[in-house]
Amino acid sequence: MRITLLTISLLMIFSCNISEKKSTENIDFTTIFEKSNGTETPTYTEVITYYKNLSEAYPEINIQEIGLTDSGNPLHIITLNPDKEFDFEKIRKTKRILLINNGIHPGESDGIDATMLLFRDIAKGTIEAPKNTVITAIPVYNIGGALNRNTGTRTNQNGPKAYGFRGNARNYDLNRDFIKNDTKNAQTFAKIFHLVQPDVFIDNHVSNGADYQYTLTHLFTQHNKLNGKLGDYLNTEMHPQLEASLTNKNWDITPYVNVWGTTPDKGWTQFMDSPRYSTGYTTLWNTLGMMVETHMLKPYKPRVEGTYELMKSMIDITEKDGKKIRSLREQTFIDLPKQKTYSVNWKVDTTKVTKFNFKGYEGEYIDSEITGAKRLKYDQNKPYTREIRYRNYFSPTSQITIPASYIIPKGWWNIIEKLDLNKITYKTLEKDSTISVEVYHINDYKSRKTPYEGHYLHYATTVNKNVEEIVFKKGDLIIPTNQKGFRYLVETLEPEAPDSFFNWNFFDTILQQKEGFSPYVWEDKALELLKNDRNLEQKFEEKKKDTAFAKNWYKQLDWIHKQSNNYEKAHMRYPVYRILK
Repeated sequence: MRITLLTISLLMIFSCNISEKKSTENIDFTTIFEKSNGTETPTYTEVITYYKNLSEAYPEINIQEIGLTDSGNPLHIITLNPDKEFDFEKIRKTKRILLINNGIHPGESDGIDATMLLFRDIAKGTIEAPKNTVITAIPVYNIGGALNRNTGTRTNQNGPKAYGFRGNARNYDLNRDFIKNDTKNAQTFAKIFHLVQPDVFIDNHVSNGADYQYTLTHLFTQHNKLNGKLGDYLNTEMHPQLEASLTNKNWDITPYVNVWGTTPDKGWTQFMDSPRYSTGYTTLWNTLGMMVETHMLKPYKPRVEGTYELMKSMIDITEKDGKKIRSLREQTFIDLPKQKTYSVNWKVDTTKVTKFNFKGYEGEYIDSEITGAKRLKYDQNKPYTREIRYRNYFSPTSQITIPASYIIPKGWWNIIEKLDLNKITYKTLEKDSTISVEVYHINDYKSRKTPYEGHYLHYATTVNKNVEEIVFKKGDLIIPTNQKGFRYLVETLEPEAPDSFFNWNFFDTILQQKEGFSPYVWEDKALELLKNDRNLEQKFEEKKKDTAFAKNWYKQLDWIHKQSNNYEKAHMRYPVYRILK
């Protein structure tokens, strides 16, 4: 028999394929968590290797690199679809999408292990694969923190033996960065989110704060701020279904116990997730978001198992209600921009509460053997079940009138980059144009006295408004509000919103006056101005009835300067303009 070079090559390729298939088939997909009897969690490298092997063994699982993180490592997404289709544009036409985020705080590794088990068990057929829901997961979001592995920084936490650190490669808490996008992690998350466009989002965490009987707690995004039917569905259907499903599986769950320094038996207020947080950000696109918060004092094994069961329950709910969820989301995209107003700040509605039986432990304040002061001590030998008042209704405290469009001068490229990252649509002026717009001037604001995630965050911001004719330049951006990114635009561009770009310091240059006056020069000019403007002179005399003002010569000169055309227009003028409807 004549053996040709082609025959040898084909035999070699066939041999290699058989060898590769055999090596994949022989992989043990038992996780480190299982091998350690629920006491250990894998390293970042071990997690990625596990998913790569899983994707090679099961064609219904796909692994993709999307973009870089501050650590220099790429961010991956793992997608499970029994149809073996991984084009999200095509997936969205027939199925709903659940996005899971793990390891945003790598010391809180429960979701990392639970998701590995979930993907494996669905792929192997141990549990039934969803027919109408595609599951996508970020296996480890905070890679830099995961690589910074230790055994001590989770002071309050009961396992695993070793874990990652909360801060990322640049020591950012990534669950404060979804709006400001200071990190490559957050920038890549935005790419992932707008690629996937999930209907439902889960972020897996571990809680802190108080002691109680539950292993599982949940933190749904605040339903009132979602407005209308979508918020109602979250509060009256999805939330109760999740609790009932877990109760039927003998997994008690309670709303996230937002209690610090005291006991929860008198009730608590729901945590308000503003857009800096993961679920606050994802719901800007009407994605139904929740955090899983397992209880830090419970052993690691039941925490992971509980997270696993919760994700299974959420898949079941998405399977059952997927069409309704998608319909509500799409209708909300249509309805929101048609409103006349939008609520940007909220407070607890004290007229409404949710009552339920809470399973806690008795706590008392005893003398500290270290400080001599009173300290809180829980007694796990004294469990109780007690009705508590859960304050999970909020009402708006301030609203803005929704404009037809915003205008941003092209010089604010740092803001435009964020808009592009979040798929905001806009057009640019083709020539210099004079446009009548509503102008904001910053009236007042307060700032944090200490750094907060790389910023000195502003809050309690207020503005003055007036309509002006402004000359805009060719290339300046006109951004319509009637688009999918409506919520994102309002929450970032309205300075009074808690997580606005103004409050995150991206417009701080307008707060500093660039030109001023020398008193010895301005004295003569100011006097001439008052003599030639009777109305201004009367206003000045009225102003001097304020004793403090009358005693401060510099404030008097400065006040006159600010009434003159010598005063720069850019000072305190917010450089995002509004075209009213």
